[in-house]
Amino acid sequence: MTPGTILLADDDAAVRKVLSRALIGTGCKVHTTSLLTTLSRWVTEGRGDLVITDVAMPDGNGIDTLRELRKARPELPIIVISAQNTIMTAIQAQEAEAFAYLPKPFDLPQLLGQVREALQHLRRVATETVSASDEELPLVGRAPAMQTMYQALAKSLNSDLALHLHGETGTGKSLVAKVIHDCSDRRHLPMVVVSPHRLDNPQATEGLFARARGGTVVLEEVADLTDSGQQILADLLDRPVGHPRIISISQNDLSASMANGEFRRDLYFRLCGAIIEVPSLRQRLADIPRLANYFLRDNDKTDRSPAFVSGDPPPPIIAYKWPGNVRELRNAVIKASLTQPKDEVTWDDIAESLHLGQTVLRSDAEPALGAFRDRIRRELKAYIASHGTDLPAPGLYMRVLRDVETPLIMAMLEATNGNRSKCAEILGINRNTLRKKVRELDIVYRKISE
Repeated sequence: MTPGTILLADDDAAVRKVLSRALIGTGCKVHTTSLLTTLSRWVTEGRGDLVITDVAMPDGNGIDTLRELRKARPELPIIVISAQNTIMTAIQAQEAEAFAYLPKPFDLPQLLGQVREALQHLRRVATETVSASDEELPLVGRAPAMQTMYQALAKSLNSDLALHLHGETGTGKSLVAKVIHDCSDRRHLPMVVVSPHRLDNPQATEGLFARARGGTVVLEEVADLTDSGQQILADLLDRPVGHPRIISISQNDLSASMANGEFRRDLYFRLCGAIIEVPSLRQRLADIPRLANYFLRDNDKTDRSPAFVSGDPPPPIIAYKWPGNVRELRNAVIKASLTQPKDEVTWDDIAESLHLGQTVLRSDAEPALGAFRDRIRRELKAYIASHGTDLPAPGLYMRVLRDVETPLIMAMLEATNGNRSKCAEILGINRNTLRKKVRELDIVYRKISE
């Protein structure tokens, strides 16, 4: 590593000790402090070749100090480290012209690599200040997968390079595109969203690009473009009207589509200057409680305190595959809040709105359940066939569910010897719901004597 003098500001003595040893081991000189005022004095005195600073410090905010240091010494590279792992921390660090931003706990070799690059005077990204609060942004989450995405967003925020967002349905790709536009230096210009079917008309497509007036054009589900749509888009990108920032979105792997000949190679490289992966909910399970409470607050339109969900999600919630990702969680939370109008929504309420106790089986479910499903399928096919050329009367879905629901609840009540709490737990429904079902279905079960 290129030798240099590093100024390290962190209020955690353990962090200062570990980083000092690692940096000294690379041949650098290190001065440490727990105060931003001391750091500022050192910088204004001309000391140090590089600054590493925490954000939350006893005597101020590291981001605010960073901006002051940039005014005093514009050439000084500054690396920001922080336990405040939110997208705004990453964006604000980048906006204040930090050389790099690393969330705690960070990877030490990664930090040393950033120090090496900074001391070699690699290019820094300069941007404008964004004044937005965490709550104003539509992205919620602090899981490691989200931190990786936040860092990628911060680095590409004000680049003119075409950006491609890839992720499963319901992960929030359109929201990510909006965050990029709203926090970029193009935020005062229009953002135009274009669906695939609108790209089959050359004049209409050119008009949409013109509407952006140099802002941002978001191309939705580009993997669904027809051959003519791909040709029109490729031609237009060769002579972009107004030179907007291009952000494309797809839930399919464009590189695979290109490899099998379904997507034009030249268009792929025009759209994928940089690729950001938007993580699935399965990759950020730790964010489920935070997301659930965010949706409860956001959906509450009353004057009372919004409902909340407490505690950690139970195993059925964690084991669920979440095919609809964050959108599916949002729908389940809102449904639970509407069907259970009370101050606290429980995880059982949310699980019930997902029908986890009825239709979704855990990966370790008993093999006998597979045979049970097959037997039900055969019985239903035989029942439908018994109508000959006719079909069953309307309302079959609810009739079948009711016919299965009653014996299922009866069997579990008998198996648990009338213990409704245990029965509800096994069925995966709320105890109050079980009580209601027993009453509505007029269920009578045999309780085995002790």
